[in-house]
Amino acid sequence: MKAQPRPTHEARRRPGDRVFAASATGSGILILVVLAGVAVFLINEAIPALTAPAGDIPGGEGLGHYVAPLVFGTLVAAVIALVVATPLAVAIALYTTYYAPRRLAAGTGYVIDLLAAIPSVVYGFWGLAALAPALVPFYAWAERNLGFIPLFAGPASATGRTMLTAGLVLAIMILPIIAAISREVFSQAPALHREAALALGATRWEMIRMAVLPHGRSGVIGGAMLGLGRALGETLAVAIVLSGSGGITVNLISSSNPSTIAANIALQFPEATGIGINTLIASGLVLFVITLAVNMLARWVVERRADFSGAN
Repeated sequence: MKAQPRPTHEARRRPGDRVFAASATGSGILILVVLAGVAVFLINEAIPALTAPAGDIPGGEGLGHYVAPLVFGTLVAAVIALVVATPLAVAIALYTTYYAPRRLAAGTGYVIDLLAAIPSVVYGFWGLAALAPALVPFYAWAERNLGFIPLFAGPASATGRTMLTAGLVLAIMILPIIAAISREVFSQAPALHREAALALGATRWEMIRMAVLPHGRSGVIGGAMLGLGRALGETLAVAIVLSGSGGITVNLISSSNPSTIAANIALQFPEATGIGINTLIASGLVLFVITLAVNMLARWVVERRADFSGAN
Protein backbone atom coordinates (compact mmCIF):
# COMPACT_ATOMS: atom_id res chain seq x y z
CA MET A 1 0.00 0.00 0.00
CA LYS A 2 1.40 3.34 -1.02
CA ALA A 3 2.20 5.58 1.92
CA GLN A 4 0.33 8.84 2.04
CA PRO A 5 2.49 11.98 1.89
CA ARG A 6 2.93 13.57 5.25
CA PRO A 7 1.19 16.96 5.45
CA THR A 8 3.53 19.88 5.79
CA HIS A 9 3.46 22.31 8.71
CA GLU A 10 2.15 25.09 6.49
CA ALA A 11 -0.69 22.88 5.21
CA ARG A 12 -1.88 22.19 8.76
CA ARG A 13 -1.97 25.85 9.77
CA ARG A 14 -5.42 27.35 10.01
CA PRO A 15 -6.26 30.82 8.66
CA GLY A 16 -6.53 32.14 12.22
CA ASP A 17 -3.00 30.94 12.95
CA ARG A 18 -1.65 32.71 9.90
CA VAL A 19 -3.47 35.93 10.79
CA PHE A 20 -2.18 35.81 14.36
CA ALA A 21 1.38 35.07 13.21
CA ALA A 22 1.27 37.96 10.74
CA SER A 23 -0.15 40.31 13.38
CA ALA A 24 2.49 39.34 15.93
CA THR A 25 5.27 39.75 13.37
CA GLY A 26 3.89 43.11 12.28
CA SER A 27 3.67 44.31 15.88
CA GLY A 28 7.29 43.36 16.51
CA ILE A 29 8.42 45.12 13.36
CA LEU A 30 6.34 48.20 14.27
CA ILE A 31 8.04 48.44 17.65
CA LEU A 32 11.46 48.30 16.00
CA VAL A 33 10.41 50.96 13.48
CA VAL A 34 9.16 53.26 16.25
CA LEU A 35 12.36 52.73 18.24
CA ALA A 36 14.48 53.44 15.18
CA GLY A 37 12.38 56.54 14.45
CA VAL A 38 12.93 57.89 17.97
CA ALA A 39 16.67 57.23 17.67
CA VAL A 40 16.87 58.98 14.28
CA PHE A 41 14.94 61.98 15.61
CA LEU A 42 17.17 62.32 18.67
CA ILE A 43 20.36 62.00 16.66
CA ASN A 44 19.20 64.47 14.01
CA GLU A 45 18.14 67.08 16.57
CA ALA A 46 21.24 66.55 18.70
CA ILE A 47 23.73 67.09 15.84
CA PRO A 48 23.66 70.94 16.13
CA ALA A 49 24.59 70.66 19.83
CA LEU A 50 27.25 68.02 19.11
CA THR A 51 28.92 70.23 16.51
CA ALA A 52 28.39 73.63 18.16
CA PRO A 53 31.30 75.55 19.73
CA ALA A 54 31.63 75.14 23.48
CA GLY A 55 30.70 78.77 24.08
CA ASP A 56 27.29 78.33 22.43
CA ILE A 57 26.22 75.55 24.78
CA PRO A 58 24.32 76.69 27.92
CA GLY A 59 26.93 77.23 30.60
CA GLY A 60 29.58 78.11 28.03
CA GLU A 61 31.84 75.12 28.76
CA GLY A 62 30.77 72.61 26.15
CA LEU A 63 28.28 69.80 25.82
CA GLY A 64 30.32 67.32 27.84
CA HIS A 65 30.53 69.68 30.82
CA TYR A 66 26.78 70.31 30.56
CA VAL A 67 25.73 66.65 30.35
CA ALA A 68 28.23 65.07 32.77
CA PRO A 69 26.58 66.31 36.04
CA LEU A 70 23.18 65.28 34.71
CA VAL A 71 24.40 61.77 33.88
CA PHE A 72 26.01 61.52 37.30
CA GLY A 73 22.84 62.67 39.07
CA THR A 74 20.71 60.28 37.04
CA LEU A 75 22.91 57.31 37.89
CA VAL A 76 23.23 58.21 41.58
CA ALA A 77 19.47 58.59 42.09
CA ALA A 78 18.77 55.36 40.21
CA VAL A 79 21.43 53.39 42.13
CA ILE A 80 20.08 54.62 45.48
CA ALA A 81 16.61 53.51 44.43
CA LEU A 82 17.90 50.12 43.30
CA VAL A 83 19.91 49.48 46.47
CA VAL A 84 16.95 50.33 48.70
CA ALA A 85 14.15 48.73 46.67
CA THR A 86 15.69 45.39 45.69
CA PRO A 87 16.12 43.85 49.18
CA LEU A 88 12.67 45.08 50.22
CA ALA A 89 11.07 43.72 47.06
CA VAL A 90 12.73 40.32 47.45
CA ALA A 91 11.66 40.13 51.12
CA ILE A 92 8.07 41.06 50.19
CA ALA A 93 8.03 38.49 47.39
CA LEU A 94 9.31 35.72 49.69
CA TYR A 95 6.83 36.66 52.42
CA THR A 96 3.80 36.68 50.13
CA THR A 97 4.89 33.44 48.43
CA TYR A 98 6.06 31.22 51.29
CA TYR A 99 5.24 32.78 54.66
CA ALA A 100 1.98 34.74 54.60
CA PRO A 101 -1.42 33.04 54.87
CA ARG A 102 -3.21 32.75 51.54
CA ARG A 103 -5.70 35.57 52.11
CA LEU A 104 -3.10 37.91 53.55
CA ALA A 105 -0.69 37.11 50.72
CA ALA A 106 -3.32 37.91 48.10
CA GLY A 107 -4.19 41.22 49.77
CA THR A 108 -0.56 42.19 50.27
CA GLY A 109 0.31 41.40 46.65
CA TYR A 110 -2.67 43.44 45.47
CA VAL A 111 -1.64 46.47 47.55
CA ILE A 112 1.97 46.26 46.34
CA ASP A 113 0.81 46.04 42.73
CA LEU A 114 -1.39 49.12 43.27
CA LEU A 115 1.73 51.17 44.01
CA ALA A 116 2.58 50.93 40.32
CA ALA A 117 -0.73 52.61 39.42
CA ILE A 118 -0.09 55.77 41.44
CA PRO A 119 0.93 58.68 39.15
CA SER A 120 4.49 59.88 39.53
CA VAL A 121 3.34 63.43 40.29
CA VAL A 122 1.58 62.08 43.41
CA TYR A 123 4.82 60.47 44.53
CA GLY A 124 6.58 63.75 43.90
CA PHE A 125 4.20 65.83 46.02
CA TRP A 126 4.26 63.19 48.76
CA GLY A 127 8.04 63.27 48.76
CA LEU A 128 8.05 67.07 48.89
CA ALA A 129 5.35 67.53 51.54
CA ALA A 130 5.85 64.48 53.76
CA LEU A 131 9.06 62.55 53.23
CA ALA A 132 11.49 65.46 52.82
CA PRO A 133 10.50 67.28 56.07
CA ALA A 134 10.49 63.97 57.95
CA LEU A 135 14.08 63.28 56.91
CA VAL A 136 15.48 66.67 57.99
CA PRO A 137 16.24 65.52 61.58
CA PHE A 138 17.99 62.43 60.23
CA TYR A 139 20.11 64.55 57.89
CA ALA A 140 21.15 66.79 60.80
CA TRP A 141 22.05 63.70 62.86
CA ALA A 142 23.98 62.19 59.96
CA GLU A 143 26.00 65.38 59.51
CA ARG A 144 26.92 65.45 63.21
CA ASN A 145 27.77 61.76 63.59
CA LEU A 146 28.65 60.56 60.09
CA GLY A 147 30.09 63.73 58.62
CA PHE A 148 33.49 62.05 58.16
CA ILE A 149 31.87 59.96 55.38
CA PRO A 150 31.72 61.95 52.12
CA LEU A 151 28.13 60.81 51.53
CA PHE A 152 27.02 62.66 54.69
CA ALA A 153 29.51 65.51 54.74
CA GLY A 154 26.82 68.21 54.80
CA PRO A 155 25.87 70.90 55.34
CA ALA A 156 22.54 69.18 55.90
CA SER A 157 19.62 70.49 53.89
CA ALA A 158 17.06 72.44 55.87
CA THR A 159 14.27 71.42 53.49
CA GLY A 160 15.11 67.74 52.96
CA ARG A 161 15.09 68.14 49.16
CA THR A 162 18.25 66.13 48.60
CA MET A 163 19.53 63.39 46.34
CA LEU A 164 18.88 60.81 49.04
CA THR A 165 15.23 61.88 49.32
CA ALA A 166 14.81 61.64 45.56
CA GLY A 167 16.40 58.19 45.58
CA LEU A 168 14.03 56.98 48.31
CA VAL A 169 11.01 58.23 46.35
CA LEU A 170 12.27 56.39 43.28
CA ALA A 171 12.80 53.27 45.41
CA ILE A 172 9.11 53.24 46.36
CA MET A 173 8.16 53.75 42.71
CA ILE A 174 10.18 50.80 41.39
CA LEU A 175 9.37 48.52 44.35
CA PRO A 176 6.21 47.00 42.79
CA ILE A 177 8.05 46.18 39.55
CA ILE A 178 10.79 44.20 41.27
CA ALA A 179 8.38 42.63 43.78
CA ALA A 180 5.95 41.43 41.10
CA ILE A 181 8.65 39.81 38.98
CA SER A 182 10.35 38.27 42.01
CA ARG A 183 7.04 36.88 43.28
CA GLU A 184 6.33 35.19 39.96
CA VAL A 185 9.82 33.72 39.76
CA PHE A 186 9.78 32.43 43.34
CA SER A 187 6.35 30.84 42.91
CA GLN A 188 7.65 28.86 39.92
CA ALA A 189 10.50 27.21 41.82
CA PRO A 190 10.24 23.44 41.10
CA ALA A 191 8.09 21.71 43.69
CA LEU A 192 10.32 18.62 43.67
CA HIS A 193 13.32 20.67 44.77
CA ARG A 194 11.37 22.37 47.55
CA GLU A 195 9.82 19.14 48.79
CA ALA A 196 13.15 17.33 48.63
CA ALA A 197 14.81 20.00 50.77
CA LEU A 198 12.03 19.82 53.36
CA ALA A 199 12.11 16.01 53.31
CA LEU A 200 15.82 16.10 54.13
CA GLY A 201 15.10 18.11 57.26
CA ALA A 202 15.69 21.65 56.00
CA THR A 203 13.83 24.49 57.67
CA ARG A 204 11.66 26.77 55.58
CA TRP A 205 14.43 29.35 55.30
CA GLU A 206 16.99 26.69 54.39
CA MET A 207 14.61 25.39 51.72
CA ILE A 208 14.25 28.91 50.33
CA ARG A 209 18.00 29.47 50.41
CA MET A 210 18.86 26.16 48.72
CA ALA A 211 15.96 25.67 46.29
CA VAL A 212 14.09 28.94 45.71
CA LEU A 213 16.75 31.67 45.63
CA PRO A 214 19.09 29.85 43.22
CA HIS A 215 16.16 29.25 40.87
CA GLY A 216 15.00 32.88 41.00
CA ARG A 217 18.35 34.69 41.14
CA SER A 218 18.45 35.61 37.47
CA GLY A 219 14.79 36.61 37.50
CA VAL A 220 15.38 38.93 40.44
CA ILE A 221 18.34 40.47 38.64
CA GLY A 222 16.24 40.97 35.52
CA GLY A 223 13.44 42.60 37.54
CA ALA A 224 15.95 44.84 39.29
CA MET A 225 17.34 45.95 35.94
CA LEU A 226 13.83 46.74 34.68
CA GLY A 227 13.23 48.77 37.83
CA LEU A 228 16.52 50.54 37.23
CA GLY A 229 15.34 51.45 33.74
CA ARG A 230 12.20 53.00 35.24
CA ALA A 231 14.23 54.94 37.79
CA LEU A 232 16.58 56.29 35.13
CA GLY A 233 13.74 57.81 33.13
CA GLU A 234 11.56 59.17 35.94
CA THR A 235 10.80 62.86 35.47
CA LEU A 236 8.11 64.58 37.53
CA ALA A 237 8.77 62.97 40.90
CA VAL A 238 12.47 63.86 40.76
CA ALA A 239 11.78 67.35 39.40
CA ILE A 240 9.43 68.07 42.30
CA VAL A 241 11.54 66.58 45.09
CA LEU A 242 15.12 67.32 44.07
CA SER A 243 16.65 70.75 44.52
CA GLY A 244 19.13 70.57 41.66
CA SER A 245 21.90 73.15 41.51
CA GLY A 246 24.40 71.53 39.17
CA GLY A 247 27.86 70.19 39.83
CA ILE A 248 29.10 66.70 40.61
CA THR A 249 29.13 65.76 44.29
CA VAL A 250 28.73 62.56 46.28
CA ASN A 251 27.17 64.43 49.20
CA LEU A 252 23.66 63.00 49.53
CA ILE A 253 22.21 65.23 52.29
CA SER A 254 22.99 68.76 51.15
CA SER A 255 20.99 71.11 48.94
CA SER A 256 23.75 71.18 46.31
CA ASN A 257 22.68 68.28 44.12
CA PRO A 258 23.19 67.50 40.45
CA SER A 259 19.88 67.19 38.67
CA THR A 260 18.87 64.22 36.52
CA ILE A 261 18.59 64.25 32.74
CA ALA A 262 14.83 63.73 32.62
CA ALA A 263 14.09 66.29 35.35
CA ASN A 264 16.39 68.86 33.75
CA ILE A 265 14.67 68.47 30.38
CA ALA A 266 11.22 68.88 31.96
CA LEU A 267 12.27 72.02 33.85
CA GLN A 268 14.35 73.70 31.14
CA PHE A 269 12.53 72.85 27.92
CA PRO A 270 9.62 75.37 28.21
CA GLU A 271 12.06 78.32 28.23
CA ALA A 272 14.74 76.88 25.94
CA THR A 273 15.34 78.29 22.47
CA GLY A 274 17.74 77.67 19.61
CA ILE A 275 20.81 75.67 20.53
CA GLY A 276 19.42 75.24 24.06
CA ILE A 277 16.71 72.94 22.69
CA ASN A 278 19.29 70.93 20.77
CA THR A 279 21.37 70.63 23.93
CA LEU A 280 18.44 69.26 25.87
CA ILE A 281 17.68 66.79 23.09
CA ALA A 282 21.33 65.73 23.09
CA SER A 283 21.07 64.98 26.80
CA GLY A 284 17.90 63.05 26.03
CA LEU A 285 19.88 61.03 23.50
CA VAL A 286 22.35 60.12 26.24
CA LEU A 287 19.47 59.01 28.48
CA PHE A 288 18.02 57.02 25.58
CA VAL A 289 21.30 55.15 25.14
CA ILE A 290 21.67 54.49 28.89
CA THR A 291 18.08 53.21 29.23
CA LEU A 292 18.38 51.05 26.13
CA ALA A 293 21.61 49.53 27.43
CA VAL A 294 20.04 48.78 30.82
CA ASN A 295 17.01 47.08 29.27
CA MET A 296 19.15 45.07 26.89
CA LEU A 297 21.28 43.95 29.81
CA ALA A 298 18.14 42.93 31.72
CA ARG A 299 16.92 40.92 28.73
CA TRP A 300 20.28 39.20 28.42
CA VAL A 301 20.29 38.28 32.10
CA VAL A 302 16.76 36.84 31.94
CA GLU A 303 17.50 34.80 28.82
CA ARG A 304 20.64 33.34 30.39
CA ARG A 305 18.64 31.80 33.24
CA ALA A 306 19.12 28.06 33.22
CA ASP A 307 15.92 26.23 34.13
CA PHE A 308 16.07 23.67 36.89
CA SER A 309 15.52 20.08 35.82
CA GLY A 310 12.65 18.10 37.27
CA ALA A 311 8.89 18.32 37.22
CA ASN A 312 6.94 21.10 38.87
